[in-house]
Amino acid sequence: MATAETVALGLDEESPLPETAADVEDLARRLRGHIHRLGVTVPKETPVLRHAQQLGSAGLPDGYVPSRVYLVQLAKATQELAATAETRGSDRAKQQGERRRWTPRINVLRGAVFALALACLVLTASVPQA
Repeated sequence: MATAETVALGLDEESPLPETAADVEDLARRLRGHIHRLGVTVPKETPVLRHAQQLGSAGLPDGYVPSRVYLVQLAKATQELAATAETRGSDRAKQQGERRRWTPRINVLRGAVFALALACLVLTASVPQA
């Protein structure tokens, strides 16, 4: 959700462009952070991730228009990466849903605990007392 809000700051037509250089740097830093966090969920060989990382590692251009163009490009790359991460996550969830682990029923667990307790009791009773 935070990624979508940050991307909207750079892409939404109703959102005002950052006015100061500090605002531009702050928004670029936030977008780079989202790229870094999303990069963990996407395989490294994905072209969308490589493109976003290349844009994120580039320095902030000087000048009003070039810096705003850079922010728009960075926001688009972040948006594409978020979409890719979301589809990968849903695919992974489907795969994990198909490979469900067997979980023992509660009575099986109770029986195992009882057997372990009985074995400990027998072992304790068989040790000679001093």
